[in-house]
Amino acid sequence: KFSNFAISFSIICILSGGINSFAQAVSSVGGAGGGIGWIVGSALSGMFALAMAQIASAFPTAGGLYHWGSILGNRFWGWLTAWLNLLGLITVLGAINIGTAYFFTGTFGSMFGFAGTDWQIVGFVAAITVIQAIFNHVGIKVTTFLTDISGYIIFATTAVLVVACLYFAPAIDISRLGACTNYSGAAGGEVFPQSDNIGYLFLLCLLLPVYTITGYDASAHTSEETKNAAHSVPRGIVSSVFWSAIVGWIMICAIILAIPDMDAAAAQGWGVFFGTMDAILPAGLKMTLYFFILVAQLLCGLATVTSASRMLFAFSRDDGVPGFSKALATVSPKYRTPVNAIWTATALCILYVVL
Repeated sequence: KFSNFAISFSIICILSGGINSFAQAVSSVGGAGGGIGWIVGSALSGMFALAMAQIASAFPTAGGLYHWGSILGNRFWGWLTAWLNLLGLITVLGAINIGTAYFFTGTFGSMFGFAGTDWQIVGFVAAITVIQAIFNHVGIKVTTFLTDISGYIIFATTAVLVVACLYFAPAIDISRLGACTNYSGAAGGEVFPQSDNIGYLFLLCLLLPVYTITGYDASAHTSEETKNAAHSVPRGIVSSVFWSAIVGWIMICAIILAIPDMDAAAAQGWGVFFGTMDAILPAGLKMTLYFFILVAQLLCGLATVTSASRMLFAFSRDDGVPGFSKALATVSPKYRTPVNAIWTATALCILYVVL
């Protein structure tokens, strides 16, 4: 039960999406982008999670979304859902690992002569995706062990980050969390183009929570490797979204409250998180937090490989990939994992990043 929760919680990973996309909140409408925007976005994701959980309790299968679409609609809707789901899983895997690459560049890159050029990013993403695939290849027990650890790392690291931000913050101004300020264009480091429409900018700030709180259908994709799936899977979906929303909001608010100067921070654009940490945290604590955040992001990619490969395996098992279904539906007799689907998903992710 915990492992099924942990794989979705690891893919959501507030230390990945919540940090790498933090600028989307600040550089749109400022403090309200996190204080209010995160709540709105989390509520929207929560509605989808409840719907998925209800259906998963009746149909706990590895195909997840596309299988449900086929049953509740027809084969065409199931087929369309499958391809959209696969496209989403491959691109989000690429996005997660690209975010990890840029996080590594901004934290430990200088120690290794890693400047973050395009080809360095591509090489880094390819390397970590292959490593994630290897762990998936050798067995679900290994993957489960790592994603279980990831759940604890996310909770513990977030707790330390929150306490550190609040302790070392120059001042605490709670009203900042509801303050809506136009930081589009140059004022927000060109994260978003200049606009005078605050309503539009508030919608843009929702990109932070809805990008972060996604991928929780992983609990469904691992249904066939989960004990008592009809109960564990829906609970895994709902609890992973619930705890990510609550803990993520506390983390985002703590970072916003720790910012010394909102105007100066917003102008840093995508560097707002690093700028804030540099300004308030002692070097040793900062680098320790960076290390565990990086580990959590790597394990987030690992869990996404698991989800994508299981979805591709299930779709192929139902003969949904013309010409390749038989090969992709193969399970290794030694490792008991869909090895061809794992490596195909990995190759597609790397190809996507290269292109």
